[in-house]
Amino acid sequence: MSLDWVYYAISWILLVWHGAWDAIGIPDGAAIGSNWAWILAIIFLVVTVRVILFPVFVKQIKSQRAMQALQPQVKALQEKHKSDRETLQKEMMELYKKEKANPLMGCLPMFLQIPVFLGLFHVLRRLNPDKSEAGKTLYGWTVTQFESASSAKIFTAPIAGKFGSTAEELARLGANGTTVKIIAGVLVLVMMGTTYLTSRQMILKTGWAEDPQQRMIQKLMLYGIPFSLLISGAIFPIGVIIYWVTNNLFTLGQQQWVLRKFPPPPTVNAGKPGTSTRNPVQPAKTSSLLGRRKPAPQAPAKPAAPKIAGPKPGAKPANPKKSRPAKRQG
Repeated sequence: MSLDWVYYAISWILLVWHGAWDAIGIPDGAAIGSNWAWILAIIFLVVTVRVILFPVFVKQIKSQRAMQALQPQVKALQEKHKSDRETLQKEMMELYKKEKANPLMGCLPMFLQIPVFLGLFHVLRRLNPDKSEAGKTLYGWTVTQFESASSAKIFTAPIAGKFGSTAEELARLGANGTTVKIIAGVLVLVMMGTTYLTSRQMILKTGWAEDPQQRMIQKLMLYGIPFSLLISGAIFPIGVIIYWVTNNLFTLGQQQWVLRKFPPPPTVNAGKPGTSTRNPVQPAKTSSLLGRRKPAPQAPAKPAAPKIAGPKPGAKPANPKKSRPAKRQG
């Protein structure tokens, strides 16, 4: 299956944003060793894609809420069919179908962004000043636009360069190998850190899933994907890493907003017989996004009732009637 339509779409969005920044006065020339018109074009490629996918992201959150609401029923099925894996899977699928909950919906936004990532990777990998004119004008580019992007840099490292660039590739891009490795290495570490934080943010807000399949997906996203970037990041062009980091930062902000708008359902003693629903105890938040523990809020102490001093030992009890004035006889 040809992905040319993806390459044309990604190129069109990049060129439109580059033209927009150029029109408002951001030049192609380098400032602080960076060609900001092209860097901003990559950043706003992220914004464009995320705005398009926002309805899908909201559906993802709603699906996760539906899965959380079904956890008591899922747990009951696991207890009932603990020795029959096939029947358990069949009844769980029937439960999800009946309640219109999709376990795979949590990964859908990520899957939909894969073609965008592959398209940008392909487009930036092609940036090579030595290409023929036919190669430069592929996917709707002009020769001027292609040559401008081929020489675009961030802090003097070309956006088409990568940590694992060969000496021949660096020579074609007119780049210093040490500079490229430093900039690419720092960006890869930032990419890993922000990828971990986006997964951790979601798990902190929604909690670990009871379903083993969902829990396995959560662990894969939390630990597996960031670790894999340590290796695969060496082959990513710097422009692609800029895209990934920007996408992660956008995700952190978007998740924070959506999770506040669609908070997790209450799970404390919900629906259990013999439990009171008045004044439910809310679990204290014990960790933040970066793993620091937060103290649980302390309830204000009630003021102690004033103590009334009793009579001293051996003292005569006071008679309140004696202290009243005698009534005058008429």
